[in-house]
Amino acid sequence: MDGIALLAIFVLAVFVGFEVVSKVSTTLHTPLMSGANAIHGIILVGAIIVTGHAHSWWAIALGVLATVLSTVNLVGGFVVTDRMLEMFKGRRRPAVDASQNGRAAR
Repeated sequence: MDGIALLAIFVLAVFVGFEVVSKVSTTLHTPLMSGANAIHGIILVGAIIVTGHAHSWWAIALGVLATVLSTVNLVGGFVVTDRMLEMFKGRRRPAVDASQNGRAAR
């Protein structure tokens, strides 16, 4: 494939990805993030394996870059998932102590 065809495929993939993600309902975001984190973990393992088998300096540099970027992506995905799960938790009420006649415990 020539460069123009690859660029056209990339641009179409960006548009399709944007449309698919923007149409996902709010309740499905957390499961999708969990699945994306699993994929990012596989990418990280692949980057480490490829870097370990590299023989030239540029392949090692690209492998290290891929490892660093996939690690950042993986950790960021878990942070976002954790924040999203916190949004679904209800507010906690303070514990009631019977000795204080129904007033909230301090």
